[in-house]
Amino acid sequence: MNIPNQITVSRIIMIPVFVVFMLVDFGWEEVSFLGATLPIEHVIGAIIFIFAAVTDFIDGYYARKHNLVTNMGKFLDPLADKLLVSAALIILVDLEFAPTWVVILIISREFAVTGLRLILADEGEVVAAKQLGKIKMWTQIVAISALLLHNIFFEMFNIPFATIMLYVSLFFTVWSGWDYFYANRRVLLDSK
Repeated sequence: MNIPNQITVSRIIMIPVFVVFMLVDFGWEEVSFLGATLPIEHVIGAIIFIFAAVTDFIDGYYARKHNLVTNMGKFLDPLADKLLVSAALIILVDLEFAPTWVVILIISREFAVTGLRLILADEGEVVAAKQLGKIKMWTQIVAISALLLHNIFFEMFNIPFATIMLYVSLFFTVWSGWDYFYANRRVLLDSK
């Protein structure tokens, strides 16, 4: 368990803490900032989410820089990302900040790609994330962060930035999923 893998595991551990702050009403006050009003719990939850998301960059950078890329890391890193994003998206549906159908499509893609990764792993292949998958991940992070923060910075200008970014992330989610399946179609078409 090297340092990048420990960082990845810490990201997984942060998920329940994030969920508690987003869903439990501690009775704290609301804050108004740059046109948005939101509960302090949501501010804390969003900060935890953003911090956890940033650790995705840190563990990957550290692993590549110090040649610590492992099969465990290749497995855990995307799993941690999927758990974090799925938890956040489900919370956003619960808070009525995101349409259910969008969240179903995004999470379905994640399950489908994970299933394909398992098939590939059974054949001895561990596939690292491609650039399109990384773009997908970061558009999701930006969209979710903006939604968790109640469209802060843009609300005062009446610009639905958070919603726009959600649909941008949906586009990259579908595109990267299609690309992943197309690139590995031989596994699905194999009749063995």
